[in-house]
Amino acid sequence: MPRRVPRPIRNTLRKLLHLAARPMKSDRGRGGVVVHAYRGYGSPTEVYVMGRVFHQPSLGLPAPEDTLYRDIVDVLRRAVRWGVKHVDVTLSLNGNRKTVTTDRDGYFDVHLMIDRPLPAERSWHRGTLDIVMRDERTVRGEAEIYVPPRAVDLVVISDIDDTVMYTGVANKLKMMYRLFLKKAHQRTAFPGVSAFYQALFAGADGQRRRPMLYVSRGPWSIYEVLEEFFQSNGIPVGPILFLREWGLSLQRPLPLKAEDHKTKLIEQMLSLYDNLPFVLIGDSGQHDPEVYAQIVREYPGRIRAIYIRNVHHDASRDDAIAELAERVQDDGCMLVLASDSAIMAEHAYAHGLISAVGLEAVREDSRRGDDD
Repeated sequence: MPRRVPRPIRNTLRKLLHLAARPMKSDRGRGGVVVHAYRGYGSPTEVYVMGRVFHQPSLGLPAPEDTLYRDIVDVLRRAVRWGVKHVDVTLSLNGNRKTVTTDRDGYFDVHLMIDRPLPAERSWHRGTLDIVMRDERTVRGEAEIYVPPRAVDLVVISDIDDTVMYTGVANKLKMMYRLFLKKAHQRTAFPGVSAFYQALFAGADGQRRRPMLYVSRGPWSIYEVLEEFFQSNGIPVGPILFLREWGLSLQRPLPLKAEDHKTKLIEQMLSLYDNLPFVLIGDSGQHDPEVYAQIVREYPGRIRAIYIRNVHHDASRDDAIAELAERVQDDGCMLVLASDSAIMAEHAYAHGLISAVGLEAVREDSRRGDDD
């Protein structure tokens, strides 16, 4: 007789299947054209929203909600949906409007200048996205857009892979297994990360609500998985994610190159928030220290601190990063290499970036994570 699949693995696979099916459920099986926006971001003078227009098949036969069969069908519908190219998408936000055209894969990128001011009392704003089909039907979607409060004093940009979570997108199966398997999901994030990022978000007085921007080399297709990861681990805010389109298709079966992906995003953010200093967080396993050091050199005075998570413990790599730390110090920045979130938090507290309460929360979170 074939061996029965252990219950924890069955439960894990069921959760993964349900997550993969979740984006499809909003159409209630009807299918058709969908306008889907990722969370946007901006300032009081301009905002950015990226998303995709795609066509997904209908469910066909009635299927009850929240069943294994329905999840399987919805995953299959997701696998065969296709982008709708060269259609106009109009973003409307508090009386401000901008129309752009989707690319050949159905993706759109809106840069909207704000002429009519947004409500200053809130940070999250809701815009509408409209497309007019050839049969004159209007298809509408919504976009959540984060604009930091005027009192904000700092912007944080963090890598995700091997900086926030143990396993990056290079090993997606292991990442998703750790994320959803009971008890193991607590080990997907490095100890202390949640509390450290909450402390950075709140600032020294607990009221800053700083922009927390996260970047990954992964494709937009894992957006929902990363959303679930951030929510389940209590990591602020949103999150706002910057991924990249790998361009996978029958015509282009290999991923598009991601050259300078992180550098360009940081430069874009430096331009958007041109009156604010930045904190950059990454890991020692890739090129984060070198990329960040170059940013410090090219944008003097803009980077307050760099925190690098030590994930390899290689003496030669440590020496190379130590040389980079000396270089950025000469340029007025601080680079900290540490394998422990608490060490990063202690440095941040000593330089007025987080509160004493935040520091103690990081220490406690780190101790709890080490015990687990």
